[in-house]
Order: sequence, then C-alpha cells, then structure tokens
Amino acid sequence: MASLSKLYAALAVASVFSSALGLEVCTQIQNAVSSASTVSFPGARKGNYTADIAHWVASSTQQAACSVEPGTAADVSAIIQLIGKAKAPFAVKGGGHSGNPTFSSTTGVQISMRRFSSVTYNNKTATADIGPGLIWDDVYTALEPHGVIIAGGRVGGVGMAGFTLGGGYNWLTNQVGLTLDTVTAYELVKPNGKIVTVTAASDPDLFFALKGGGNNFGIVTKFTLKTFARGNVWGGAISYPPSALPALQAAVLQFNDNVTDPKAEIIPGYTHVSGEFQPSIVLFYDGPAQPAKIYDTFLAIPNLFADVKPRSMGALVASLPTDQPGGTRGYFHGVTLTGYSSKLLDAIANETSFWGARLPGVSVGYHIEPFLETIYTHNALPTAFPWFRTPRTMPLNLQFTWNATTPDADVYAVMKQSAEYLTQFAVHDGTGIAGAPIYPNYALFGTPLGSVFGNNIGRLRRIKAQVDPHNVMGLAGGWKL
Repeated sequence: MASLSKLYAALAVASVFSSALGLEVCTQIQNAVSSASTVSFPGARKGNYTADIAHWVASSTQQAACSVEPGTAADVSAIIQLIGKAKAPFAVKGGGHSGNPTFSSTTGVQISMRRFSSVTYNNKTATADIGPGLIWDDVYTALEPHGVIIAGGRVGGVGMAGFTLGGGYNWLTNQVGLTLDTVTAYELVKPNGKIVTVTAASDPDLFFALKGGGNNFGIVTKFTLKTFARGNVWGGAISYPPSALPALQAAVLQFNDNVTDPKAEIIPGYTHVSGEFQPSIVLFYDGPAQPAKIYDTFLAIPNLFADVKPRSMGALVASLPTDQPGGTRGYFHGVTLTGYSSKLLDAIANETSFWGARLPGVSVGYHIEPFLETIYTHNALPTAFPWFRTPRTMPLNLQFTWNATTPDADVYAVMKQSAEYLTQFAVHDGTGIAGAPIYPNYALFGTPLGSVFGNNIGRLRRIKAQVDPHNVMGLAGGWKL
C-alpha cells in the first residue's frame, strides 16, 4: 500500500508542477502555429478545449493548461520544438481511449490530433494512409466504398493511433498478425521537429521501435497500413444468463482446442455488475455468412440477447460500443496466457464473482482472447512488442469501471492483485509462463517497464537516445524508456 500511495502522490506532484509551465508555453504555441491549427483555453467561450481533453473515462482526463489542435505536420513540428525548449509537460491524444492517467492526458499542453482525420486508399499498393485523430469506426466506414478492410480495433470508440503504436490485437490477427505487423510506413515528427517518413528500408531501427514502442520517438502524423479486400463479415454479441456459464466455458475450450480456421475468432467475457454475474461472448468470422459447425455450440446455449448476423466490419464494430456515461472512471490491465484450461477459466470466473461482490458500484470485467499458435508468424521483422514471438502468448483483458464514490486507489490495488494472482495461477497451471510480455495497451500504469518491453529495452533505449537525445518525449506520459 505504501508504494501505491507514492504512485498516486507522484501523479499529484506532476500536476501541480506542470500547469504553470504549460500555460506559459501555450501562448508561444498560439503565436507560432498557422491558421490550420488552434489553441484553446479552459473556460473560454471559443475553442474545443473540452473535447480536446476528453477521454473515454473521466479518470483518464486531466485539466490541461491549454489544448492544441495542430492541422499540419509543420505545425506539429513547431509545437514539439517549443515544448522541448520550454521543457513543458504535454500529452498527445488520438482517439482518447487510454485507460491510464497521463498516458494521453496532461495538466500541461494537451495536443489533440483530431484534425488529422483523413483516410486515403491507394488501390495500386493496397494500402491506406490514416490520420492519427481517428477512431477505428471511422476508418472502417471510410474504406467500405473501396471494398476493403483493415486489421484494426474490434470494438467501438477505440483510437487508431495509440492502438497501433502499442500493438493491436484485431479481428484478423489469426490471418495477418497484430495491427503493427501491417504498418508499412509512418510519417513522424521527430522530437527535434524534423518530419520524416519511416519505413523498414529508410530507418530499420526506428521502424522497429515504432512497432509497439509507444510514444517514445516523436509524434506520428500519418500511418500507412495494408488493406484487405473484403465484403461483409459475420458476427456479433451474445449475452447469457449466469446459469449458462458451465456450457459457455465448455464451448470456449472446445473452440480453443479444435478450431483451426484462421477466419474464426471469439472474445468470451465475464462481467459482474449490479450484483449479478453476466457471461457473454462476441463471435467473429471473416466471411459473409455463418460458417458451418464452428459456432453451433455457442448459438445453441439459451441466451438473454443475441445480435449475430452478416454486416460490414464498421457496422459490427459499431454494435460493440465502449462508450461510458459521463463521469464514469475506468482502468484496463492485462494478464498474459499461453493457453486455456477448465481450471483457468474457473479461476477467471471466480475472480469476477469474488471482486464483483466486494466492490459494490464497480463493473468488474475479464475478457478472454484465444488465438491460433501462428499469430506471430506473419511478420519476419522484429518489433518492439512482443519481444519474443515463440511461444505464442495471448492477452487476458481486465476492465473495471466505476463512479467517483469509489476511490481510484482501491480499484487500482484490486486490479493489480487480481492480475498477479491469475498470472501465478496460469504459470502453475501450465497455461502461462513466468516473465511473459504484458500487452502495452492493457497494462495498468505502474507496471514495470521490463514487463512491457523485456529484452528489447536495451535496443529501444539506444534508439531513443539517438532520436531524442534531450528526452523531449519524456515530458509526456506513457511507457517511458
């Protein structure tokens, strides 16, 4: 508990320090940027301050000294140079879906990339240039007229930039790997203001670092990703009564052990909310119709609600919203698994019920993500995450949401304890390995850096020292090298 108190105290100290310094540099930025960009201040009648600092949960939002919406890469260059010169705390926000305070929020200069919102499809290269200010829902919708999809977020409201820089488990992971495996180029504003296009050929080290290395190397103003020719996909969500849990777990194990079709994916979920255990599942098939046999067992279990049908990828993702009521607070955390067993599924269900009953007013959720053994074989190049690709590892997602009457520190402590317990359980059960990488996009703030980047830390730090010798990006939150 002492270390937890220090962690929250450090966040508070950073907030007090940063606000005055941030306000000073805000005026400098306002005078430097072009008419394509705007600077907004709290309390002002004009501007987009409230939207610029907003996140999917209130606990990730901070009151910035000002918000900046750059409209061009050149303005991003001017902004980052002024921030670096002033050594002012700042943050860069794409879609605002980070669950960790300070990772894309600040009490200094809040940079919102919302004006970088274009999607340009290139038929000749089968790629799309995507702006970092978008959420995946919008990306899918923009590409639908071209008859292509992209390996992006699986639920509604997820920002494409942070998702891609941190990894990107997606509905096509069995077929093409993580989203970062499908990136062919990054337009990057380096910490010194230089604007470059980073590819495997132009800068192999920096290309490696941007694939899972987060916001340590500059500000990405454009992602170029592979596209895949597709029509409709099939899938959706099913909610079950608590009594269906044994049948659901048996079906999950049967799927995990026997289904080898790479087009088929599932996300079973255990949630405890309003005093009740609620099992559910999301089914997905990369085809226009329900495949034979694969999902029959799940569909045969008596359910409370089912919305499973053919539709576009955009429509499927939109049917799985993550929007939260105003004022809701929330964290993510992750556990890394190598497989599943009936004992492990029981342990996950028990954790859901145990903590759900002891945290009134908190929605407690655990989401299971089984993948094929081959998910990391689709990219021959090394990446910052994961730092090893054999054996295959899979993330278990913990997602807790609550209102302001529950102390954040209490939920933080529970999530950390639960993740540690399930990690130890999985290692003992043979469904986990000690020291496995924790998915950066799920890992709770305070997770040791070695658990995120592992054996890649040395190489990443060398690249960081070359690209950012004055540690400008260290003025922002995130997994800092």
